[in-house]
Amino acid sequence: MSILASMLKITNIRSVVVALIVLLAPILLSAQSKRPNIIFILSDDHTYQAISAYGNRYVQTPNIDRIAREGVLFHHAMVTNSICGPSRATLLTGKYSHKNGYPLNEKRFDNTQQTFPGILQQNGYQTAWIGKMHLGTLPEGFNYFSILPGQGKYYNPDFISTPNDTVRMGGYVTNIITDLSVSWLNGRDTSRPFMLVVGEKATHREWLPDLPDLGAYDSINFPLPASFSDDYKGRRAALDQDMTISNTMRLKEDLKVHVNYQQNKNSEYGRFTPEQLAPFAQYYEQKISHEFDSLHLSGQALTAWKYQRYMRDYLATARSLDRNIGRILQYLDSTGLADNTVVIYCSDQGFYLGEHGWFDKRFIYEQSLHTPFVMRYPGVIKPGTNSNSFMLNIDWAPTLLDIAHVKAPADMQGTSFMPLVSGKGDTTRWRKDMYYHYYEFPEPHHVSPHFGIRTERYKLVRFYGPADFWELYDLKNDPQELHNIYNDPAQAKNIVNLKKRLKVLITQYDDKDAEKLLKN
Repeated sequence: MSILASMLKITNIRSVVVALIVLLAPILLSAQSKRPNIIFILSDDHTYQAISAYGNRYVQTPNIDRIAREGVLFHHAMVTNSICGPSRATLLTGKYSHKNGYPLNEKRFDNTQQTFPGILQQNGYQTAWIGKMHLGTLPEGFNYFSILPGQGKYYNPDFISTPNDTVRMGGYVTNIITDLSVSWLNGRDTSRPFMLVVGEKATHREWLPDLPDLGAYDSINFPLPASFSDDYKGRRAALDQDMTISNTMRLKEDLKVHVNYQQNKNSEYGRFTPEQLAPFAQYYEQKISHEFDSLHLSGQALTAWKYQRYMRDYLATARSLDRNIGRILQYLDSTGLADNTVVIYCSDQGFYLGEHGWFDKRFIYEQSLHTPFVMRYPGVIKPGTNSNSFMLNIDWAPTLLDIAHVKAPADMQGTSFMPLVSGKGDTTRWRKDMYYHYYEFPEPHHVSPHFGIRTERYKLVRFYGPADFWELYDLKNDPQELHNIYNDPAQAKNIVNLKKRLKVLITQYDDKDAEKLLKN
């Protein structure tokens, strides 16, 4: 073959390659644009017991239920450290608290570390966080953010927005967060997929409902949980805490009995407009405070009354949360985005609704260990799916990357749970137990730090700090976790096996502090 013929052959091959690239480019771009969008709705302290999809027959959460009905409901979604800020840090990093450096609330999260939104951003996604973040630093890895400073306020809240401007916005916080989310979605670059975190303030203490929801549950007399009058026998950590409805919950601040509405402008009530304050104060002064005064309560009767008020305010606050989730779902329906958008609803952890006589979270006990988690992924997750597998919040970041077809970094400690819900992939080696570690002590609720293992049947816990003791629960025979059987001689062999498995998990997740304590 002559040199000229060879050159012509090469030229023809190059022409064919160029032509193929030209032909395939729209297809490749289309495939890229069809990567699913993600909306991750993260509430605060909204527990699974307060959701009708999880069996509560006294409340209606139709929009959360819709996500579950059209996708999957997780029955054993659990957190690795049941407290607000650390849970968000775990969401971002896919790591336990001892690895992401954020074990306690009210600290500064290291926002220079690798997070899943930053990875998505590097791989072509538009990313945004709107609402509550509560990590002491501004978001990194986001194209846009508009976040509440700290805990934020329910009425007329401040928002810190790109590029770091603080603006006070009129209205109720849950509605405003939805307004901002829809506004961002309307203004996004439609040629690229997006990932939006909607960070809700609801249902955080002190549970201020939106005006249309005042008194929404006043006609319901909620039954006391089976463990409401727990005496904490044999459980020193449970006995020493400071989170009871009877003693810790405050009449004025938490339950709005005889509130002083004439406070400074930076307080919750100092932000109210006259138009907002009139119906709010009328409800709590003329109805609730008057009722309290007329009853002359004390002792167990007072505690029971406080419980009813707590439940009614908490659930009324959750009512606007569910309503606004409905607004987001309706937006997706009306814009044609629903078919290619993954929607997740979950909370940063569970919460006690009177179980053990408590509110708040922190303990490894079931109601704060579990978190609600529902997810809709059209065309991938079969509607009406239920999952009973152990899924942890360290799994959230790897899963979101998996959905976006991006490989998770090796140092993320979680695993994508998509094989559990998609029907594809090997699930035979999925975890059969989980590891937990809580740190914050003594403020604000005097819960001793502890770590432990939860298996299908048993829970073994080591409390430390000023405390130094173990607890063991048989969840099959004692689902309320009222009987610590650690000192039962019949459990000796079981305890040895559980401690061996606990040690394996501590080593697997590289928890050096727990490893040292386990040797003592």
